[in-house]
This record gives sequence, structure tokens and C-alpha cells, in this order.
Amino acid sequence: MRGRKKIVAISGSTRLHSTNLGLINAIIDLFSENYDFRIFRGLSDLPHFNPDLDTDNVPQAVSDFRNLLRSADGILICTPEYAMGVPGTLKNAIDWTVSSMEFSHKPVALITASSDGKRAHRSLLETLRIIESDIPESSQLLIPFVKTKIKGDKITDTDTFGLVKDLIKSLAGTIDKNSDANKSI
Repeated sequence: MRGRKKIVAISGSTRLHSTNLGLINAIIDLFSENYDFRIFRGLSDLPHFNPDLDTDNVPQAVSDFRNLLRSADGILICTPEYAMGVPGTLKNAIDWTVSSMEFSHKPVALITASSDGKRAHRSLLETLRIIESDIPESSQLLIPFVKTKIKGDKITDTDTFGLVKDLIKSLAGTIDKNSDANKSI
């Protein structure tokens, strides 16, 4: 028996006390008895993606990021929308995984929590799909006007609380489905 499932959580914001990191912390508080969460805090440490550097000897920060993703049973991304798009540091991190395929067939849940978020959400979903993430519709959540629904590390809006719980249950179901499929191979 392998034990509890490992979920890597990535905040698309590099702010120390961002609303998205607060949301991740709220999720960890809710589900830490069931899952081992690890927050990736190295978005700012990854170098700018450069295909010339994407060789067998990638920078150490990239290697560490890829290994963390490989070790995960699932990935949770919580991101704001910046200037109507995906934050550059988050997109940069994902770009480092295109050739090495850490997201390929990996269960992923995406929460876009921002003032609006629609454009970033749509764009990031397309990126996650093209790199073959396993991200069913039930593992996607857009939380507009997030600052009215999240305070610190607490989800204060009842509807949002329920939607987040459903999203994590969906991610767990996708992890279990993939785990069962791998056992039969």
C-alpha cells in the first residue's frame, strides 16, 4: 500500500501573501487528513524558458521542479489573472515541462481566482490540454471577485466553499482512476 496521495500545489502568484496562496492554504487545511500536499514555492527561481537550455543538463531549479511534478499523484494550480492573461512566471514554469512531459496524463485541477479571470482561465486550460493534462471539467473552477470570497487562509463564501470541495473530490477521483488504470497495466 502506497499511502496517502501526493498533491503538488502551485500558486500562479509570486506574492508572499497572495489570495491564491491563501486559497491553497485553505484547501490544505480542509484536506490535509486525506492528502499530502506540497506547495511549490519556486516560480521565481526558474530561469526564463529557453529551448537551448532544455537539454539533458537543465538548470537545477528546473530539474527540481520536474522531479517534484513527477513524484506527485496530482497537481493543483490556483492562479490569478494578470493583465487579462496567465501570469508570466506560471506560464514559464509550464513551458519548462513541455518537452519532458510531466503534465502528460497527470491529474490536474485548475482554480482561477481573480477579479474576473475568464481570459486567463480559458488560456491556461488550452495550455494544460495541449500538454495532455488529465483535467476534466469538474476539476476546473473560476472564482471571480475572489477577494469577496477568500479572507486570508479561509474560504468565507458558502457557495465557493462547496465548489472548492467538489473540485478537490473531482481531482481525487481522477487520481484514483489513473492509479487504478496503472495497476492494470
